[in-house]
Amino acid sequence: MQKLKQIIEQSDTRSGKVFDYVIQAMIILSLVSFSIETLPDLSADSRKTLKAIEIICIAVFTVEYIARIIVATNKPTFIFSFFGIIDALAILPFYLASGLDLRSIRSFRLLRLIRIMKLARYNAAAKRFHRAFIIAKEEIVLFLFASLIVLYLAAAGIYHFENPAQPEKFSSIFHSLWWAVTTLTTVGYGDMYPVTAGGRLFTFFVLVIGLGIVAIPAGLVASALSKAREMED
Repeated sequence: MQKLKQIIEQSDTRSGKVFDYVIQAMIILSLVSFSIETLPDLSADSRKTLKAIEIICIAVFTVEYIARIIVATNKPTFIFSFFGIIDALAILPFYLASGLDLRSIRSFRLLRLIRIMKLARYNAAAKRFHRAFIIAKEEIVLFLFASLIVLYLAAAGIYHFENPAQPEKFSSIFHSLWWAVTTLTTVGYGDMYPVTAGGRLFTFFVLVIGLGIVAIPAGLVASALSKAREMED
């Protein structure tokens, strides 16, 4: 049991590195096969091959998941940890036959490479981001609440101006929320746009506010990161 624990949890040994790199290779193989499977007009033989690869990957991931639970010092802690939940979500739909495809979630498992490759500078960067978040936490939370209020006001405003002219698109404030999101984030897909003079003038002000909504978080994070770096020196 101790030997198995060393292989699974310690990547500084030769067997541990081999185990970790094999798992990472299987994750990449699974993601590539999943991506290929979405291509149109695949032949029946190709789909069978991809299905076989998926079954093999699921078998490997299942054995790995069970093994990690067995060797975990605190089993509930591992099961409900970030990686524990990701590992479970990556295999459970296959066994439950729920039709919910969560294979793309396996890409999060590649984050283990940071630990495997002993990238100390990236670990330091991650700690710096965590420290920056703590520094700017109150400002970020306040900004998020303010953004939600602005989002609602934008949806209510455009509904007031555009509902009489476009009742099928701006049929309610809830339907108008999509327009508010795309406009405030300056994406502007163009599937919903104002046609009235009042709606267009209102959109202008919303777009100006949207530029601030995009810029403010970046400024908060940049300032917090600068302070975090100063704290390290």
